[in-house]
Amino acid sequence: MHGTPPLDNESPIPVEMLLLAYRSGIFPMADSREDTELFWVEPKDRAIIPLDDFSPGRSLRKVVRSDRYTVTCDTAFADVVAACAAPRPGHPESWISDRIAASYVRLHEVGHAHSIECWAGIPHQSDLVGGLYGVSFDRVFCGESMFSRADNASKVALVWLVALLKHAGFRVLDCQFMTDHLASLGAVELSQEHYMRLVAEAGAKATNPVKTMTLGDAYVSLVSGVVSPPASSSVRSPEGSRSSPGKLIAQSFIQTS
Repeated sequence: MHGTPPLDNESPIPVEMLLLAYRSGIFPMADSREDTELFWVEPKDRAIIPLDDFSPGRSLRKVVRSDRYTVTCDTAFADVVAACAAPRPGHPESWISDRIAASYVRLHEVGHAHSIECWAGIPHQSDLVGGLYGVSFDRVFCGESMFSRADNASKVALVWLVALLKHAGFRVLDCQFMTDHLASLGAVELSQEHYMRLVAEAGAKATNPVKTMTLGDAYVSLVSGVVSPPASSSVRSPEGSRSSPGKLIAQSFIQTS
């Protein structure tokens, strides 16, 4: 990356350097889980999911509405990163090295990296069956990776993410590289130059104090109507509420489609 000091091969990437990289359209990768070295990637073309145009299909909305999974935000960030980095069929190796994972955990600790978790039942008392994580800055969310250990779990996490980002006033959902899976979910490909213009526009909008909301704030606000989040973001709808969290999320797309 241009203009950055050299790193030793053991320490996590400094928070300031990592944020500068993302604001510059660059992100780190490694060749394997155990690799201590990393390289900076600046794609020629970029995949994004247009937030205003995202519309989950009827079958996926039905899964979300059913509350098959309990969805939380930022309650198991390190576990989600570890699950994304774990070997999976067809992908025995991961670009998420231990060093990169530690760097994202630090970024999470200062509020610039977030996770969406899908649980089979009660959070932290049942299996973590899906989720995703990414980096946020200036109304931009850069999705890093997702995983699924149950049918549609990662897709449910994505639907929740988009709903939260829209509710919080985010403008860009970056997916980095286009894949068939992302294309099936509505991702489009654009040039890096176009992507950087969107990032700049989102940064300009972020200076507007009219609407400032973190992903955790958006979770609580969208699900329960409460603006200020409690100590834990893993909340359900208020007692007596007619709508479950999944129904509220699914309904938010029907209202804006």
